[in-house]
Amino acid sequence: MATIDLGKHGAHGQVPANDDRPYHERYHAAHHFVDREHEFDAVKMGVWLFLATEVLLFSGMFVAYAIFRMMHPEAFINGSGYLDVSWGLLNTVVLLLSSYTVAAAVRHAQTGNQKWLRINIVLTFLAGLAFLLIKLIFEYYPKFVQGKLPGKFFSYPYAENPYEPLFWGVYWGATGIHASHVIVGMGLFAWLYVRARKLHFGPGHYNAVEGVGLYWHIVDIVWIFLFPLLYLIH
Repeated sequence: MATIDLGKHGAHGQVPANDDRPYHERYHAAHHFVDREHEFDAVKMGVWLFLATEVLLFSGMFVAYAIFRMMHPEAFINGSGYLDVSWGLLNTVVLLLSSYTVAAAVRHAQTGNQKWLRINIVLTFLAGLAFLLIKLIFEYYPKFVQGKLPGKFFSYPYAENPYEPLFWGVYWGATGIHASHVIVGMGLFAWLYVRARKLHFGPGHYNAVEGVGLYWHIVDIVWIFLFPLLYLIH
């Protein structure tokens, strides 16, 4: 990673007030780190440990899916038949495109291209918003109205299998928690954009951009598993 020697510009964790260079050039590592490279490695390790807990969270859902589908395959096939593959596929394309834009944002932060850093952050935010709107308007709302809900809230009158509420429990639980992660990601991109406008990120300091990018890739990967498991099993 490219670094800049700031030893003469201020103490650890401080940015000299009389230095008019962009923030990312003036930034110095926090006092408990030896230098910026040490801080970068520690931050990245922390992000990966956090993402490991996210994988464990969604793994529990996948295990529940496998057990319930093994016990009641007909109910899951029937439930999947009510899902519109075209909307699920569109959302998959949206998230795949957002994976590219967030990777581009990291790269532009590394090269100091401030304009395209901000543009790609905005594009990724808009991709997350598009994903949520498609999910809410074309999937969640119709199913809510029709009574395709989990557990005791299930009231769809044309169900063909008494265990279909189990499928909808998995569907709403998995996609709902995934959607909450998309919302968190959008909040993080809004935060990154505000900081990018203040020139906080550049070749020597882009920890936050890369950390949020890694989080977003996990969100995308989880959906890539959810899409075939929920939409294509019929």
